[in-house]
Amino acid sequence: MKADATHIDIAAIVPALPRGVRLRFDETRRQWFLLGPERVFEPDEIALEILQRIDGVRSIEAIAQELATTFEANRDEIAADVVAFLRGLADQRMIDL
Repeated sequence: MKADATHIDIAAIVPALPRGVRLRFDETRRQWFLLGPERVFEPDEIALEILQRIDGVRSIEAIAQELATTFEANRDEIAADVVAFLRGLADQRMIDL
């Protein structure tokens, strides 16, 4: 996927966690988990940065811009990575796009 096409495609998409899926911190393990029906995903630091910004209000565009600003990275590259990550989760029904 080209970065410029990604920018156009994602502008209005607002990701949200579907019913029954939660992002939770396990105090015992000191680890974040994305919990879904009969599924558990252990996000790494980068995935967690994305997941913590999913609030059902912010668009993928806004999330990518926040991450680009926070990490002083190219917004188009970040947007392409965010889209790829979220599409993977959507394929597993762990996120709604």
